[in-house]
Amino acid sequence: MKNNTPFQIGINNTAKEWFKPHIDRKKLKELSKRSDFAGWRHIITYILFMVILGLLSSYYWGTWWFIIFYLSYCTLWGGADAIWHECGHRTAFKTRKLNDFFYYIASFLNNFEPIRWRWSHSLHHSYTASVDPHDFEVDESIFSKYSLFSFLLRFVPGYYFLILHKSLHLEIIKHAFGIETKVMRECIPEEKKSICIFSSRIFVMLWFLIIVYSIFIGSLLPIFLFLIPKFFIFLNVVWGLTQHMGLKEDSKDHRESTRSVRLNPIFSFIYWKMEYHIEHHMFPMVPSYNLPKLHEIIKDKLPKPQTLIEAYKEIIPAVIRKSKDPSYYIQVNIPKN
Repeated sequence: MKNNTPFQIGINNTAKEWFKPHIDRKKLKELSKRSDFAGWRHIITYILFMVILGLLSSYYWGTWWFIIFYLSYCTLWGGADAIWHECGHRTAFKTRKLNDFFYYIASFLNNFEPIRWRWSHSLHHSYTASVDPHDFEVDESIFSKYSLFSFLLRFVPGYYFLILHKSLHLEIIKHAFGIETKVMRECIPEEKKSICIFSSRIFVMLWFLIIVYSIFIGSLLPIFLFLIPKFFIFLNVVWGLTQHMGLKEDSKDHRESTRSVRLNPIFSFIYWKMEYHIEHHMFPMVPSYNLPKLHEIIKDKLPKPQTLIEAYKEIIPAVIRKSKDPSYYIQVNIPKN
């Protein structure tokens, strides 16, 4: 077990149970090739625009223009989730060390303690939309019984301040103090728990240093730039919630439990093509930048991709119905051929 990545372990143990469209092995091998060039192209572009938006936010600090540039900065900051995801699968770069290096950086930006999330994400792929406790990543996208008000509240900037009592910040603090949470107990191997505790302590120390530096210079700007951007990623939530929201539980067909949407080029860059989400769950070792090509090969086996508007036309009514009938789910039109 120690010689494999958790992603490979989980997926390989359950892969034969899931529906997969047939695809020529040579084509799949070609699509699964990773590229350092593609990885660096995305990372460099991402960092460049992060720096530009960060500088603009700093320059306009204290003015109304700050709000516009800062919310743009936070939206791009939310793109660290896609970098974390690709590097976690080790598909962003061909070079393993580059994947691991940026995985840890993106984990901090994304407020995802890297050990916990490497293992929980493995289970998310192995047990997507399962009603058993294995899938720790869909609690708020499938299982939660929202009222329409509580659902819409998630799209309000700063929403995460309202749920600090059950946030990932609190989970990391618990891990830093050596408290064994449910996710640590059920996801993380015994020999990895000490590493999880250590990295959680690094996270808490970095948070503390950011706060101390802000106090030292007498400005909240460092806190806004480096500590709380993820509290304002309401636009990222718009496409992130489409992944599984309202779809069928306990199905061994990703087409029933997962949704693909189409985004404009800017949002697609921030999301790093993860809007091709059914394709990703079916073939998780295909790099995100190759998912559009994969889609063209298997599209006759997939539901028609939706726009964001089309997705929410079915998600919002589903949220209302599911709050009254927990067994309700959106039925997907799956091709018969």
